[in-house]
Amino acid sequence: MGLDSLGYFGVHTRNLDDWSSFGQKFLGLQLVDRSRKTLTFRMDDRRQRIVVHEDANREANRAAFMGWEVADGAALERLATTLDAARVNVERAPRTIAEERRVRDLIAFDDPAGNRLEAFHGAEVSTDPFVPGRAISGFRTGPLGMGHVVLNVESIDRLLPFYTETLGFHLSDFTLRPFKAYFLHLNPRHHSFAMVETGKSSVHHLMMELYMLDDVGQAYDLAQGEEGRIATTLGRHSNDFMTSFYANSPSGFFVEYGWGGRSIDAQNWNPVEMTCGPSLWGHDRNWLPPEGRAQARALRLRAAEEGIREPVQVLDGNYTLAPGTCIWWDAARKGATR
Repeated sequence: MGLDSLGYFGVHTRNLDDWSSFGQKFLGLQLVDRSRKTLTFRMDDRRQRIVVHEDANREANRAAFMGWEVADGAALERLATTLDAARVNVERAPRTIAEERRVRDLIAFDDPAGNRLEAFHGAEVSTDPFVPGRAISGFRTGPLGMGHVVLNVESIDRLLPFYTETLGFHLSDFTLRPFKAYFLHLNPRHHSFAMVETGKSSVHHLMMELYMLDDVGQAYDLAQGEEGRIATTLGRHSNDFMTSFYANSPSGFFVEYGWGGRSIDAQNWNPVEMTCGPSLWGHDRNWLPPEGRAQARALRLRAAEEGIREPVQVLDGNYTLAPGTCIWWDAARKGATR
């Protein structure tokens, strides 16, 4: 269909100063522009990735917009034609909006739940190097996009055909316990979009992936120093293998801060139901009701009892092999490959 990745994300806030501090000093984003009502942040070579609008009258934890990138103008036209055929109202954005988004051209439309989506091409690339707001190694973006976004929805069944059949997302996997969630991909990132069936309509979380595990650990230290900042404790997911924690943002949704996300063969992927639960360990979700937290913990303990383990996903230059040998480990690996 032509969607390639999550390109940018717009949020509402009731206080720009809160986001200015959270974005720079906690997440490590670079603040590039500030007006009376708007902040824009960089996270790589793109001119901007996150746009924050101050609006006291808007529901804070709904996305202002989600920007999905396509390859070029022809791909954008094909998508507009597909949406028209599906009787989706498509708005041709004026030049002023494209300039605000720092892109060449875009269209805008709503999903069946009223979430604002934009598709664009020709994102502006900055000539200046990215300067993080605090000392981090940087964010894993490029062809994978800026990360992933997960929505709280009232009904996954109502929205799934729109995202898969009309927009061309592909199912990665799904889980039914301790909550119903579907994960969808566009590229080798395990998922660029997901939906959690919570009975609400809002942003659940935005994920940012770091190059180094220490970036995540140091942010976790920062989060522990702020009362109420941690929404989900440090843990590792069972489907995309991400080691991460979730922080409460000033806009009421979570930001997942992670490392070591899985790359998949997007062209030959076969989706499965994840029956071991969403996390191999950790990720105690403070936002779940007590019965949900208990069920999630039971699933993690079962995964531990069954000895479920997954390889750590690393990049060249991101690891050093330990010297020497371990007789026990060599025997364990030999047994695992028989």
